Amino acid sequence: MNAIIGLLAGLTNPINALLAALGVLTGGFVIGWSRSESGPTALEIFVGTITNFFDTLGIGSFATTTALFRFFKLVPDRVIPGTLNVGHTLPTIAEAFIYTAVIPVDVVTLISMVAAAMLGAWLGAGIVAKWPKRKVQIGMGAALLAAAVFFTMRNLGLFPAGSTAIGVSGVLLLVAVAGNFFLGALMSLGIGLYAPCMILVSLLGMSETTAFPIMMGSCAFLMPVGSLKFIREKAYSIRAAVGLAIGGIPGVLVAAYIVKSMNLKTVRWLVIVVVVYTALTMLYSAFSERDHAATEGGVRS
Repeated sequence: MNAIIGLLAGLTNPINALLAALGVLTGGFVIGWSRSESGPTALEIFVGTITNFFDTLGIGSFATTTALFRFFKLVPDRVIPGTLNVGHTLPTIAEAFIYTAVIPVDVVTLISMVAAAMLGAWLGAGIVAKWPKRKVQIGMGAALLAAAVFFTMRNLGLFPAGSTAIGVSGVLLLVAVAGNFFLGALMSLGIGLYAPCMILVSLLGMSETTAFPIMMGSCAFLMPVGSLKFIREKAYSIRAAVGLAIGGIPGVLVAAYIVKSMNLKTVRWLVIVVVVYTALTMLYSAFSERDHAATEGGVRS
């Protein structure tokens, strides 16, 4: 009886209640993904480990995973967005549990931004999951170039300074909600939420540290919601997604509890070069295939 009373008392804390809801959502995601049976390769597991290791330290995982997928030809371009969302869901949930529990953030701001990101992802995933290959290539190419801009801004110190505030209210809260809704929709296209969310949080006058529970909590809630749409449309690679999940969780734990922090400036410059190259090759593939199709159509006529 005392244990039950203690549990109910703990759930009256809004952050604990949010984490409990995340646990329930995770269970629903796992059940919805239970038909995945294909075993991943060692390379796919390694990709999950290394990308989620840096993701936990604030680099983000979508751009780096896309670059590695294309370099090693692990996943067809058309299903990369779905594979990113599905495969990185469980590691991101692990990150959210870790950072939401230890970094203080205003409850109203956190829950409002998380809910907005979930809605944006739900609407965005339903659209992207049905896109043809060429449209995905163009969308992801543009998204990767945007990610490179965000990485460059961070390395050059162009982010707003922010403050020690852990939340916003009034008009600024409405701006935060609208901004995170848009970023949640972009997640479905394969552009990571971390860097742009950190910019948004700083522009709103909040502490950069506060961005960690906001961006990780947003991703943890929106990714199961958006991923189930990709799963239903079969618009993802099961094997590669399982590899990201299996390798990703140990990567998160090592980064959060053992490494904790490191100088990532050089890593970001390397990521920028790789991401720009990947974006340009993806755009080239999209437009060269269109030109090839047009040429064939002209020959047939």
